[in-house]
Amino acid sequence: MSDPIVRTVRAVVAPLTRTRAFRWLAPRLMPPIERAIATVTGSSVQLSGLLVPSLVLRTTGARSGQPRDSILMYTADGHGRAIVAGTSFAREKHPAWTYNLLAQPDAQIAVRGRRYAVRAAPIEGDAREAAWRRIEHQWPGYRAYERESGRVVRLFRLTLTREL
Repeated sequence: MSDPIVRTVRAVVAPLTRTRAFRWLAPRLMPPIERAIATVTGSSVQLSGLLVPSLVLRTTGARSGQPRDSILMYTADGHGRAIVAGTSFAREKHPAWTYNLLAQPDAQIAVRGRRYAVRAAPIEGDAREAAWRRIEHQWPGYRAYERESGRVVRLFRLTLTREL
């Protein structure tokens, strides 16, 4: 898809993603659909990736020590860096992957079938506003999830450390 088409589709779809119905349905429907697509495509395609850049984040469980995969939208942040936001569809609680990154910032990502080791760092202070501007340039109104959740959404900068 060309840039104007992607921008138009995002402009139409973005408001729908902020509805109560979407926030209720998406956390229930998206994960199993994403897992099924990943199984069929060997993790090289994500449903969410049809609209926004998406990655599979593999963290180490903060309590279990077990690997945990999460499919997330990301925003490019310069060469070898990406921003991810723990919006969790505007739920009241932070998503588990954010706790995992706080406990163990070394993680892995898969993007379009390629795997990388990354190091995560929370984005705080003035850098948060700049990060939100970048995110909302990609997906208009995305910060509404933060307002609607009633919490400060955790933002992380993922920096590539090596290809796997």
